Amino acid sequence: MIHAHDLSRAALRRLLRQARRALTPQQQRQAARDLQRQMAQHPLFRRARHIALYLPADGEIDPRPLLKAAQKRGKATYLPVLSRWPHTHMTFQRIGNGERWTRNRFGIAEPQRNRHQQRAPWTLDLVLLPLVGFDEDGGRLGMGKGFYDRTLAYLGQRRIWRKPTLLGLAHECQKVDRLDLASWDVPLQGIVTDAGWYGALAATPRSLRRHAE
Repeated sequence: MIHAHDLSRAALRRLLRQARRALTPQQQRQAARDLQRQMAQHPLFRRARHIALYLPADGEIDPRPLLKAAQKRGKATYLPVLSRWPHTHMTFQRIGNGERWTRNRFGIAEPQRNRHQQRAPWTLDLVLLPLVGFDEDGGRLGMGKGFYDRTLAYLGQRRIWRKPTLLGLAHECQKVDRLDLASWDVPLQGIVTDAGWYGALAATPRSLRRHAE
């Protein structure tokens, strides 16, 4: 496990991005399958009807098997689309079959903008976020661009919210001992890796299962 206390956020990001990029294609494929198994039968995923995911870049763990599983079960799936203005925001757009694709300014594929297919984040059931690093308490270190933090900033102003549930997705190698979170970091309910669950939801799968049944 990486010790984060003596590293700056920039140095920590470089180290963790190197770690996930060092994974072989075979390790990436296996991690994606393991992540799908971790999530697919969990009550949070089973009962969610509107789920936002992402397309992997820069060594991020791949949620596409999970996306396919969601679509096979008839769930509505969404991907982030960066806004033209302001440049620091994004929205979530529904995808299905026959999408036209483009590349955003970071070179990441996204569906061509269609406001009729876009949905406000507070109407989603589950948002699965990429991350650079995490700790066992569910702390998340992002890429530093702040797109998710700004899009979901309204949640930080509420003491209690029901939707959406926010889960970070990561490789197990991205775990650090402890993260010092900034005031603008939106709290997550949990982190899911190819090896297990972390954060507030890690200890409650049975209670969630009873609630879902």
